[in-house]
Amino acid sequence: MLAGLLFADHEALDRPGQLTATLPFGGVSLIEYQARLLVGAGASQLIVSVGRLTPELLGALGRIGRRGIAVDAVRSAAEATEKLHPLSRVLMLADGLITTQDIVDAMAHEPADVLLVMPDADCPPEYERLGGRTAWAGVALLDPRRIAEVAALPRDYDLQSTTLRLAEQARAAHLPLPPSALHDGHGIEHSSQGMAARGRAVLAATVADRRNWFNTALTAPLARASVPPLVSRGVATALVAAVGGVAGFGGIVATTMGAPATGLVVALAGSLVLSVGAVLARLRDEDRLDRVQGVAANVIPAGAVLALASGSETSALAVAGVAMLVFVGILGLRAIRRSQRRAWWGTPQAYLVVLTIFTLAGHADWGIAATLLYAGATLTAAIESLRGEA
Repeated sequence: MLAGLLFADHEALDRPGQLTATLPFGGVSLIEYQARLLVGAGASQLIVSVGRLTPELLGALGRIGRRGIAVDAVRSAAEATEKLHPLSRVLMLADGLITTQDIVDAMAHEPADVLLVMPDADCPPEYERLGGRTAWAGVALLDPRRIAEVAALPRDYDLQSTTLRLAEQARAAHLPLPPSALHDGHGIEHSSQGMAARGRAVLAATVADRRNWFNTALTAPLARASVPPLVSRGVATALVAAVGGVAGFGGIVATTMGAPATGLVVALAGSLVLSVGAVLARLRDEDRLDRVQGVAANVIPAGAVLALASGSETSALAVAGVAMLVFVGILGLRAIRRSQRRAWWGTPQAYLVVLTIFTLAGHADWGIAATLLYAGATLTAAIESLRGEA
């Protein structure tokens, strides 16, 4: 059993009276973002150490609880020990920590008592120093006995710092922070301005799926440019989804009515908007809108391809090729496992890009053939990767 331990004690440096944990981050509060990382890593229980319960913090804890995870606010190590299962493992995130899902997932699979560390020369003064020229990078996987040991000490001992010291004394292993994590926004912040800057880096790292060239080349740049202003202006995710859906459907209709080049471009644009909307939904914990837009972003390319086959000038061979393309594309989508994925493998949106390029050049039939070959190569590679696991 994995339990998460979060902290909401420090006030923001540039917003007196407001806790760092309740500062806005990616459309939610920071503590909600941290909770999402822990839930994604498999945590089934969440303990939040609080100094004071502000209205903003109470609202955030209520929203976290609606995710289906048990949330307990505690004021001392003794209260935390009472809530923790003795056989659980505790994944602790520092107050004000900003990081990515990959870092938290990697720590969750380590043996107990592991500290994520970095050279202290690279850290601001507020980072916890461990000695040996290392500093705590804000993530620790601990045995619950460390919390019980803090509970045996006087109540005025700081839970985060003391737990860290006891884990160090128990010879916790040190796991170095990957250098790429700093570029991806990892760090501890207690100011809203610094958090906004790191938020942009985390967003870029989250969207830029290095296993998917379409996301890296098209979705990621568009999301990095559009999501921050959408969040700051409070644009509803449903509105973004509606715009993407209308554009995608309009592209399909235009393709059916004999304007394939224009139709495919508009359908591709609609699919891209839906992908950005899905990113926005994930940041705001809108799971239903995330799923709906993810499905729609893949359905629109299939609809556009089928609409292309309905044109009066399309040959019978091209119609057969389109039917085979949709079939192979669906099989490939089902066969691909993210952990085995290669960057060159196709997706419905990637296939639409290839087909659109050929259609704009006036060779739609050749585009269908090229896209079918691409989809077939992707399916073959995905099947071979599954055979390798057997």
